Amino acid sequence: MDRLLIRGGRRLCGEVTISGAKNAALPELCAALLTEEALTLRNVPRLRDVATMRTLLERMGVAVQTHGERGGMTLHAAGPLDPVAPYELVKTMRASILVLGPLLARCGHARVSLPGGCAIGSRPVDQHIKGLQAMGAEIAVEHGDIVARLPAGRSRLRGARITTDMVTVTGTENLMMAATLAEGQTVLENAAQEPEVVDLAELLICMGARIEGHGTSRIVIEGAEALHGAEHAVVADRIEAGTFLCAVAAAGGEAWLAAARADHLDAVIDKLRDAGVTVEEAADGIRVHSPGGAALKAQSFRTTEYPGFPTDMQAQFMALNAIAQGPSAVTETIFENRFMHVQELVRLGAQIRIDGRTAFVEGGARLSGATVMATDLRASASLVIAGLVAEGETVVDRIYHLDRGYDQMEVKLRALGADIERIA
Repeated sequence: MDRLLIRGGRRLCGEVTISGAKNAALPELCAALLTEEALTLRNVPRLRDVATMRTLLERMGVAVQTHGERGGMTLHAAGPLDPVAPYELVKTMRASILVLGPLLARCGHARVSLPGGCAIGSRPVDQHIKGLQAMGAEIAVEHGDIVARLPAGRSRLRGARITTDMVTVTGTENLMMAATLAEGQTVLENAAQEPEVVDLAELLICMGARIEGHGTSRIVIEGAEALHGAEHAVVADRIEAGTFLCAVAAAGGEAWLAAARADHLDAVIDKLRDAGVTVEEAADGIRVHSPGGAALKAQSFRTTEYPGFPTDMQAQFMALNAIAQGPSAVTETIFENRFMHVQELVRLGAQIRIDGRTAFVEGGARLSGATVMATDLRASASLVIAGLVAEGETVVDRIYHLDRGYDQMEVKLRALGADIERIA
């Protein structure tokens, strides 16, 4: 099992290119199931989750070909599809639920194992099921599988007005994809507004779907009888960009993050600026300059749905707060078990106390290297950031979590001057 060895204390200076967004690429790969024609995606990140999704789609009968140096991938779901997502492929990745809507819309039936992924709390799929049932699907959970089919005599889902009980990104994406082939109009109320949802909608529109309101809480989809092939570039990963912003902020230095979208990171950038970090926005990237965490002021925040502070940036910013000056309170409102990185940060010398859904960070800690264990994807990133500023050597174990969501993070950090290496 691979580890990362980090020798802390170096400033980060230089340039890196932000990869395509994992949380946009995964549903966009699933969108290939909606058409018999070829779908070509560019800027697909090289991630473990992407490889898992590719294997799953190939298992269903989708022909997949990679090409080009910038993450080109062509998917062709022309032949008969096997609409089954088995447990052995689904257990490591919750995003596998995203095949359910497209399979049901295209094939009329599907069997998808209940998904796994990071152990950061409950991520129920009941909103997906509720929405598809409103569109006429018959759904049951049998032996750990979601079994969905159209009623006898129906060849298509039917449009419906769906109001989810909570804001759900994958739920919005699943229902939006299913609605593109439904009969009539579908209205999604309380829809997720994340940039990844918008990017998926723009891809579907390129494929011939009729969608309005994406980027707001109300999305309207007029179903079509068929979609066609298209070409699309995956939007840049705002969480990867935010992670590198926090890394430079903590370690100190100056970096240019090519392709990063500042307009997707308003809440994070506002907090960094309040902390004392200089962030300059440009059309083709973000420039960040920081004196280092010890010269910054810690910032309190609470996570919430987009456009609020993203839960996927909570752990990284907490690592920065641990070494910045002053106390701070970090409240997690999205997932109930997303403070597992705290005890590992404490091993490095951070002073953090948890009370319910709020972590109280003392600030001003002098971190020292130790062996720590990654517990989930974003926790891994927070430990890497802490290791970059800790005295001595830090070893981050179980980095397969990191590989699920970051495209060659250690290579990009080395390009900025970090002393970091992967140990097999």
